[in-house]
Amino acid sequence: MKRILQINGVSNFGSTGKIVKGIEKEILNEGWESFVAYGRDTSQSDPNDIKIGNKVDNVLHALYTRFTDRHGLLSRKATSEFLEKIDAINPDIIHLHNIHGYYINYEILFTYIQRKNIPVVWTLHDCWSFTGHCVHFEYVNCYKWESECNHCIQIGNYPKSYIDQSTKNFLLKKKVFNLPEKLILVPVSEWLSGLVKRSFLKKYTDVVIHNGIDLQKFKIIDNFQDTLKKYNLQDCKFALSVASIWDFRKGLKELYKLALLLAEDYKLVVVGLTEKQIKKLPKKIIGIKRTDNIEELVALYNGAQVFLNPTLEDTFPTTNLEALACGTPIVTYKSGGSAESIDSETGKVIEKNDLKSLLEATEIYLKSDKNNFKILCRSRAERFFDQNLNFKEYINLYKKIFDKII
Repeated sequence: MKRILQINGVSNFGSTGKIVKGIEKEILNEGWESFVAYGRDTSQSDPNDIKIGNKVDNVLHALYTRFTDRHGLLSRKATSEFLEKIDAINPDIIHLHNIHGYYINYEILFTYIQRKNIPVVWTLHDCWSFTGHCVHFEYVNCYKWESECNHCIQIGNYPKSYIDQSTKNFLLKKKVFNLPEKLILVPVSEWLSGLVKRSFLKKYTDVVIHNGIDLQKFKIIDNFQDTLKKYNLQDCKFALSVASIWDFRKGLKELYKLALLLAEDYKLVVVGLTEKQIKKLPKKIIGIKRTDNIEELVALYNGAQVFLNPTLEDTFPTTNLEALACGTPIVTYKSGGSAESIDSETGKVIEKNDLKSLLEATEIYLKSDKNNFKILCRSRAERFFDQNLNFKEYINLYKKIFDKII
């Protein structure tokens, strides 16, 4: 019986943790054995999974990163103990996801994998694997990673540090992430795949598998008026923006500017804000705190005329897929992989920071009959972003590895 071990920062939580469990479901459907290891506990963590280290390890690793900029190089004891568990599992494939996140020592892990000669699938959710520090760099327009990172200008961003060791980190990753003929990379967007091909990881096979969503939960519905009444939206047309965390990269300031220009008949609803952010909103914006209530979120997607994603840096935003599945067209900046989720029939792509075009595109949809777009948006979601189909692509990839086709 085949055994697959997945490793990620979290399990059954957040976008990557849910992807891990979705893949596990398909593994079990094949009649194979599935094992999931994770680094940070959450309220939704699966008790059947393997915990790497503990909270003290996480805190010490975070502090170590702050003062040394050597993220991913502590947790030696936790990693060594975890390797003993890998020995007991004896996996046929190790499937890596995020190995940053203050929980594992990547040098020890990769040295072990090289010694054991275990095939590795590595899903890349961001750019950390080939930079000397950051997980994203598009916002600051830095491309030193194409040759060699140095004098990092993002030391203050995750994984935050007080000193710069980006060159050392870059050279070590280039050396350690070296698994000849045993490493298959899976970028989650064509955009990220293009970057990989310009990095020191370019010698490896990469297979793009887009993230998907649960189309049984995110769907077109008729009964959403109660939610609109809750937020006093029942008598207006509105644009919607959603993020789990609204930091400077997500484009909140862009929405502030846009709100001041929108015609009086329209409103802008922003979901995922903190209380502090809500208090600072201009009157034109209706702010809603982050919600785990899927039904309410689906109602808002359905009630909106258009979904706005003015992100300035993103790999492949799930919120776009959720909006499509609910029949809502999208206006997004041409940033990262965000534009890949739509075509000319389901949305408009705007150059970053082009506020005039963002306003024009938004008002086109606000003035339009949404029924003209519903089926087109839903059909695109069903065709390309059904998580069950996308998870099965990983099963097909595993089989190719077993059959030595790839």
